[in-house]
Amino acid sequence: MDEILFTVKRPLLILQVSTTDIAGGAERIAWNLFQTYRQRRHGSWLAVGYKRTDNPNVFLVPNDSSRNWCARTWIAAGNTLSPLVGVVRGVGLLRNWIQLIGQPKRLLEIQRGREDFDFPGTWQISKLAPNRPDILHCHNLHGGYFDLRALPWLSQQLPVVLTLHDAWLLSGHCAHSFDCGRWLAECGQCPDLAIYPAVRRDATAYNWQRKQKIFSRSRLYVTTPSHWLMKKVEQSILAPAVIEARVIPNGVDLSIFHPADRQAARAALGISQAAKVLLFAANSIRRNIWKDYQTMRAAVAIVAERMHGQSLVFLALGEDAPTEQIGQAEIHFIPYQKDQSAVARYHQATDIYLHAARAEAWGLTVTEALACGTPVVATAVGGITEQVEDGVTGFLTPPADPEAMATRIQQLLADAELRRTMGSKATESASKRFTLDRQADAYLEWFQEIISKWQPVRQGES
Repeated sequence: MDEILFTVKRPLLILQVSTTDIAGGAERIAWNLFQTYRQRRHGSWLAVGYKRTDNPNVFLVPNDSSRNWCARTWIAAGNTLSPLVGVVRGVGLLRNWIQLIGQPKRLLEIQRGREDFDFPGTWQISKLAPNRPDILHCHNLHGGYFDLRALPWLSQQLPVVLTLHDAWLLSGHCAHSFDCGRWLAECGQCPDLAIYPAVRRDATAYNWQRKQKIFSRSRLYVTTPSHWLMKKVEQSILAPAVIEARVIPNGVDLSIFHPADRQAARAALGISQAAKVLLFAANSIRRNIWKDYQTMRAAVAIVAERMHGQSLVFLALGEDAPTEQIGQAEIHFIPYQKDQSAVARYHQATDIYLHAARAEAWGLTVTEALACGTPVVATAVGGITEQVEDGVTGFLTPPADPEAMATRIQQLLADAELRRTMGSKATESASKRFTLDRQADAYLEWFQEIISKWQPVRQGES
């Protein structure tokens, strides 16, 4: 089905803010929108904390260059170790400590468990683009590059749209709180300081209160990809800052993620035509606290035991590690793929996409699987329940329940017609609900409405 693209009254000038230009789900969403806006002839730029491409329309937030000479000297000294990061164990941590020597106050704050907002380049973000933006569209603001204290001032200068990809803004430090409800009140007595972004000591009550004060002086347009996350926003310290809120599901590029000949995809990837193939994709699969690799591994082991000698392959896309053998099942680890066409090929070669998560605002890889016509077996958490139609495009199972997941995997593997029907429904669902064009349309239409109504705050007004 062809998309009917929304046409705005005039080209817009859009500056997005993201942790980096090329990386995982949240960053890829910002990148895809950045490129789509440019293809539609809007002024589109991206400001990032860490630049990994040479794209001239991507600007580095000038944090290090905005610091004093002492800080810059130690940062430069630490950077001499950068070629050894990832090669020699512990060098990354050593580099980070060296870079902080010239910033004793900042170092003390970090040691006290206070979230690090000391990023002076934030105050220059709106001036990085060659033209003054109509809209400042912020994505993840954690990741060590953005001073949250700049939000009130920025939101007085131009409309600020804030897309939440997790719940970090709502808490005293963590991106997802799992079963903890302390974020609803005031945090403090944190049950797990190690949850990303980790803090060294329990200053979560201070962090929560500081965010609350920041939001009380901000005027923000807030969007989330799922109703699940929006409900959390409505109960949170962010709610008073919200001028208007919308749920805009994430989308994928259907020119890349679409059904294709499974045999040809397997031949291109060197995957056995006779094997039953399962896929899961995520960054750092086994160490990713948001995902539940152990549940998937246990489910695969159960299925392998029941398959009576039939070959079963589990592809773990996003980590480089040796192959594991579990009975008749093989687990193949595949390094992170920057090329989205390569990622799509793995989806196209797969019988079932697995996704066990402990917390998930939106599973972009689930959307990619659906678009490729691959039925999904996933845990019923967060935004996943708004993507997978249980019994129609896949199956939802309770979290941390390998037996339930194995039962659904086995049901699908044993019934080729069910896989085909669910795969067809998955493609149809994704093409109607989760396309990149539809996502871009929703943002552009909303941007136009915001611009038509927005008025800057005059000097002295709050």
